[in-house]
Amino acid sequence: MGRNMFGGKACESARAAMTSDPTPYGELNSVLHELLSNIRVALGESLAGVYLQGSFALGDFDGDSDVDFIVVTRDELTEPQVAALQTVHARVYALESEWAKHLEGSYFPVATLRDVRECGTPLWYLDHGSRSLVRSDHCNTIVVRWVVREHGIALSGPHPLTLIDPIPVDVLRREMVDTIQGWGQQILDQPDEYRNRFYQGFIVLSYCRMLHDVVEGRPGSKRAGAAWAKRTFGDEWSPLIDRAWGGRPNPAASVREPADVADFDSTLRFVRLIMQESERLSLSSRASARDLP
Repeated sequence: MGRNMFGGKACESARAAMTSDPTPYGELNSVLHELLSNIRVALGESLAGVYLQGSFALGDFDGDSDVDFIVVTRDELTEPQVAALQTVHARVYALESEWAKHLEGSYFPVATLRDVRECGTPLWYLDHGSRSLVRSDHCNTIVVRWVVREHGIALSGPHPLTLIDPIPVDVLRREMVDTIQGWGQQILDQPDEYRNRFYQGFIVLSYCRMLHDVVEGRPGSKRAGAAWAKRTFGDEWSPLIDRAWGGRPNPAASVREPADVADFDSTLRFVRLIMQESERLSLSSRASARDLP
């Protein structure tokens, strides 16, 4: 995907706000510098830290990857702060860079981030391709906390180990299986909500990754999950997975295009398969735990 550079005094001042380049992409680093600089102005002393998570934190990214982040605040955001941040994200979205349209992340109060019992509560969230914040529980998961704690890239703030307590593997796996089952049932019950080219491929790659994560006991990338699923499930599913990977570029266009009918039907069957496999692994894990002395 082609990406146009942008420059000017705003970019220069933003670049000065960070001491190192967090990604191999110079243009993306410029966008992140601009984002951080503006967030600092909007939040002032309320800002506790900003971290990359997702594929950039895990080290398995490319030019079509989402840029997942979290912002940690000392307290809940106030209405004036939210209003200021809405302006920030509209300004960053308008930068002359495609990377600015691939940002995705949430604002976590420090206490919420540390307490896994707060998982699932809505946070202020910037969706991929959006220019404004909405309330969503999208990032408020145990998986996101694990990735930030173990691999998060600090754009600002202390090491994430100081903000998030250790997360046991069984707790992590339980959430992964619950997500596979819960989202899968929603997809099967309401397939028309996902019947476009973007979601069809996104579902396939997400279910590859999630089951691979259950097997490994730690979050990984869609690339690693796709390669593992092809090896594990063989020729029947490999072409579907390859087409899903090839359809990743330009999600803003693909979300408006109908899914291939045959591929969508295969995707629903794939979801059922992964749900069954995750349940089998979960039952096997519980049986093994009972057998321990």
